[in-house]
Amino acid sequence: MSPAPSGGESAAVAAPPGVKPGKRLRPRLHYELLTCGWRGHELVGTDAAELRPQDRLYALEAGGTRWHRCLRCDSWLPIVPPGHPRRRHPPERSEIELPLRGRPLRDKIVLRLIAIDRAFHFLVLGAVAIALWVFAAHEHELRDTFYKVLSDLQGPVAASTQHPVGWAGKIHDLLSARVGTLHAVALAAAGYAALEGVEAVGLWFARRWAEYLTFLATTGLLPLEVYELAHRFSVLKIIGLIINLAVVVYLLRAKRLFGLRGGGAAERTERERDLGWAAVERNSAVPALVEAPRARGSLA
Repeated sequence: MSPAPSGGESAAVAAPPGVKPGKRLRPRLHYELLTCGWRGHELVGTDAAELRPQDRLYALEAGGTRWHRCLRCDSWLPIVPPGHPRRRHPPERSEIELPLRGRPLRDKIVLRLIAIDRAFHFLVLGAVAIALWVFAAHEHELRDTFYKVLSDLQGPVAASTQHPVGWAGKIHDLLSARVGTLHAVALAAAGYAALEGVEAVGLWFARRWAEYLTFLATTGLLPLEVYELAHRFSVLKIIGLIINLAVVVYLLRAKRLFGLRGGGAAERTERERDLGWAAVERNSAVPALVEAPRARGSLA
């Protein structure tokens, strides 16, 4: 189904997303289509017995076919009228809760993806902190067990004269650390885990303070990540650095932190433009299959 403008009434209205091939080298990502593909379309009046002229913005009937418009992605779908309707007419606009679309939907998805990333960091760092505390409390028992296992694997002479390599070497270095050092590292890991947890909760609920906190915390760690990468290359470190750079650029540019590009006021203005019935009316488009019977009738 390919939507098209309907003459003078809809000539200036943009077509729904995803129905025309992109003209840019970098295609536009339509969060409405992604959300509808995941959660389904937002259709209104599918349980109504009759459609009225005032329902034409989101439901109409033409050529013997009933069409319903998704209030999120603007797609029109042919729907079979209900055999046992629950209401006579579709609900009034005041009764309809519009789904997010445009920039508000984009921000919700991106911020929640960042929140999930921060929640993962919270779990990992929290587990590391707990493990270090437990390890410090049972250091002597664990050291004896480790060297016994190492002696069984390599022989008593090799285990006592050679520094283990690989993971065994890392465990050896950890067992050689002082209890005070382990407690300090565990405390630092717990503190950073708490910070990541606060970021995750704030970003999940799209709080402005969480955006600033995430930007500052992420930016502060970038030099350390670059330093670590320069001394020991790792694919995981590269991926982590790319993700954090993307987070910083998104928060700074799209969320307009620190007054950039008009600041919070400009960001709120853009969001409000994509909210409410005005946004639905501005992006309305009627399928050509629906308009065709009407055009033939006017010519006759």
